[in-house]
Amino acid sequence: MSNIPDNLKYSKEHEWVEVRDDGTVRIGVTDYAQSSLGDIVYVDISQSDEIAQGDSIGNIESVKTVSDIYAPIDGDIININEAINDDPVKVNDDPYGEGYLLEVKPTEPSQLDDLLDAKAYQELLDSL
Repeated sequence: MSNIPDNLKYSKEHEWVEVRDDGTVRIGVTDYAQSSLGDIVYVDISQSDEIAQGDSIGNIESVKTVSDIYAPIDGDIININEAINDDPVKVNDDPYGEGYLLEVKPTEPSQLDDLLDAKAYQELLDSL
């Protein structure tokens, strides 16, 4: 069973979104995604200024495969977690903390309402 924190929102592509007090969001890959990928060896986040919902924003490489990372919402990138470039294993060890991927200022905050809550995300995982 995967770790699915109640305070986060989830995409069907296995990204999580944490809405922060200042209205920005932090984005990462879920515990399910990182465990499915296996040992992560490299993370590449696009160096653009903005992301668009559903578009690939980079990829994550494990010893098994390379997988796209998809933007769960539209937004302006305000920070990319450079620490995972030096130590991509943080994504495996702490996917909801130090292993986050980027921080974004949403440009369409209503898109957050379309993401899954923890219960709906668990139901998605149960159906796989």
